[in-house]
Amino acid sequence: MPNASKIALLKSLIDSAQANLNSAKQILIDMCGDTGTAKNKKYEDLAEELSKTTEDDSEDKIIEGVFDGQNMIGPKTKVFPVPANYASKSKLVEGDILKLTILDDGSFVYKQIGPVPRKRIKGPLIYEGNQYMVMAEGKNYKVLLASVTYYHGEAGDEVTILTPELEESEWAAIENIIPKIESEINNSLSIDSDTDTN
Repeated sequence: MPNASKIALLKSLIDSAQANLNSAKQILIDMCGDTGTAKNKKYEDLAEELSKTTEDDSEDKIIEGVFDGQNMIGPKTKVFPVPANYASKSKLVEGDILKLTILDDGSFVYKQIGPVPRKRIKGPLIYEGNQYMVMAEGKNYKVLLASVTYYHGEAGDEVTILTPELEESEWAAIENIIPKIESEINNSLSIDSDTDTN
């Protein structure tokens, strides 16, 4: 089997696994009710309001919802998977309003239509319990693995993250990563220049 075919097969298997996980999560929510927080309820209520104002004047299905850090929460507590690469490159933060267009061929196309106000903070990247996080302002913010990979981040790097300005959040979007080696070089240069002036 050619490499391209193997890659396509692997991508298909990953997409299928992700869809199965989202379906399982939805079934669990349907069976047990929302186990989540007031924030999740707020996102669900907002998604319901958005669904009332969405005009569908095309053959494609259009759904609006709220980004929760990993997925889009849509009307009726439906959870739609947001590709991690898209969320990373678009620097989505919790509370952003998204529009999902489901094309006739079943493809999902997301567009950010309502970014929430953001604030920028910095802290070290840590890896704990199979999850990358950034310690900033006395709190650990989860970040997407795809973002860490995209920026070639490693535990100990200094990270600039974006969080909602007006709301508490569990997740943050990575804006930039300053690798440890650059920090060490800058510190070394600073020490050398201090030595030279003495």
